[in-house]
Amino acid sequence: MRIGFLADVYKPHISGITNYIALGKRYLESQGHEVFVFTFGGGDYLDDETNIIRSPGLPLANTNMYLNVRYTRQAARLVTTMDVVHVHHPFISGRLALWHCQPRGIPVVFTNHTRYDLYSQIYLPALPEPVSTALLKAYLPNFCRQCDLVIAPSKGMCDVMRKLQVDSPIEVIPNYVELSRFQNKIAPIFRTDLGFDEDNVVFVYTGRLGPEKNLPFLLRAFKGVAEANPGVRLLLVGDGPERENLEDRVSYMRLNKHVFFAGMVSHDEIPRYLKASDVFVTASVTEVHPLSVIEAMAAGLPVLGIDSPGVGDSVEDGVTGFLASEEDLATFAAKMMRLASEDGLRCEMSANAKKAAAEYSVDHIGEIMIERYQKLVQQSFPRRRTLRSRWLQIMDRLQ
Repeated sequence: MRIGFLADVYKPHISGITNYIALGKRYLESQGHEVFVFTFGGGDYLDDETNIIRSPGLPLANTNMYLNVRYTRQAARLVTTMDVVHVHHPFISGRLALWHCQPRGIPVVFTNHTRYDLYSQIYLPALPEPVSTALLKAYLPNFCRQCDLVIAPSKGMCDVMRKLQVDSPIEVIPNYVELSRFQNKIAPIFRTDLGFDEDNVVFVYTGRLGPEKNLPFLLRAFKGVAEANPGVRLLLVGDGPERENLEDRVSYMRLNKHVFFAGMVSHDEIPRYLKASDVFVTASVTEVHPLSVIEAMAAGLPVLGIDSPGVGDSVEDGVTGFLASEEDLATFAAKMMRLASEDGLRCEMSANAKKAAAEYSVDHIGEIMIERYQKLVQQSFPRRRTLRSRWLQIMDRLQ
């Protein structure tokens, strides 16, 4: 099959969606399929992959994100040669997929990776919540009705979409993770390089340092634990717009000796930081299907998080880690204290986490996705034989 992944942003931008697309592309190509990624901007970025089709875009500050509403002629012509396209952002890429592929009978798959309802509240604070929710309810259901397959990476995300009045059939298919990278024996980062001692209990967070990740909540909980147990440490791996504010908070809270900012780290290096840690911790409530959590579980780390869509679907409270209610700082800190002080509990949860992560392997989920793609391609044959579709195909070849 010729498969097109359509995304508003791709490398060098670092995100869970970027990692998901790159991993999916590698897996599908290993199975003999031809995969193209259609995205915007990054024209001066040297791609380390084949078939990355970039259209120019207007750069948005220093985000490695670009804005455009159409593909180049070459990209537009190429996308119409796909057997199936998979959309990872519903607004720009989603509309372009429907515009180019729907009239030609090319099936369109959409995975909703993002809590757009929460992101709008964080990044568009001037827009009242009822207004942003109304806009999503006006757009997302209609878009999903026009797609051939709508995927939610978790049951929690499916419930969120239903609340936004998406009435199309939704299939829950978890995102895949390359588990072997986190399960194989690998040399960890030396704790001494981080300013930690070997006997410290290290909590680690990997991901973007952005306002949507609720990191001030995490620091407040950690402060209480550090005061009661001076041997705990917090390792923050990643970068983002909130880093300077978080560093100021750490200084103000007098946690400099307990918290280490590792900065931006390549995805290939993440396993080494996880191997040097004891517990993965996150306070985010905006996750859909958090790859960072699954990766940590595959590396054998118990997970402490907030019971919300995504994290709550991935972590079994009391088995593979602990969950606390949203904004319940006292419970979150109490469970962090238990993980810091009970070695046997961490060991038991570590083994459970490794077993639970197996269901997200790229081989298992990849097989499911290939089966869905093939089924959609077969079902699309009658649409591709309509008079309109054939006429468009002829015109495409003449351009």
